[in-house]
Amino acid sequence: MHLMLRRLLRILWICDIAFIAIVLLYLAVAQACSHYYVPAEAVTSADCVVTLLSNGVHTDLVMPMHSADMDWRSLAHPEDTRSRDTSVRLVAIGWGDKGFYLQTPTWAELQPDVAFKAISGLSTTAMHVTFYRDLPVGEETRVLHISHDQYRRLVLYISSSFQRGSDGNTMLIRTDAVYGDHDCFYEAVGHYSLFHTCNTWTNDALKACGQRASLWTPFQAALMSEDVAQ
Repeated sequence: MHLMLRRLLRILWICDIAFIAIVLLYLAVAQACSHYYVPAEAVTSADCVVTLLSNGVHTDLVMPMHSADMDWRSLAHPEDTRSRDTSVRLVAIGWGDKGFYLQTPTWAELQPDVAFKAISGLSTTAMHVTFYRDLPVGEETRVLHISHDQYRRLVLYISSSFQRGSDGNTMLIRTDAVYGDHDCFYEAVGHYSLFHTCNTWTNDALKACGQRASLWTPFQAALMSEDVAQ
């Protein structure tokens, strides 16, 4: 019995060491890839403005509600929010794990099964859409000036992340788990994981529209830093 206990403790010790090693390797690779940048395209005009908005953990892309290149009401509707405020001027769009969005109002309320599904890629995803009259005060922002062609490519990237119903329309998630009076959720395409996070999605959006971006990053810091903006 004593020998079995020693063997069990040894196995647990090896598992702990292996887990720590995997975490450290993941963080090291993320750090290295976050600071290896894909260069931006050379552009002759910068007529469109897109803003990266961060709450310190998650990033959204903020665009005008409608312009010559895109009317976002074709995908997301202010009428789907509690306020039903159609006077809004800006739309912020982010992609993420559906369980985190709908079941985790705060980090203290994170459930083990939600976390496991998210990091393993087993759960579904959602688009979080927030409508603004003006950019929120106090949030971290990074402004991008891009061409019409680049903006249209960004529109295509974001549009392809929305899941469509049999009628071809985006699919509203009817839930009370919204963050306020001006946001809502839609079904999304893809799976969240340790290797494809909400910030990875934003980083790929930058690549899609020809902006300087990290080779790969799961974290928001690389997206908002001065280094990537250069």
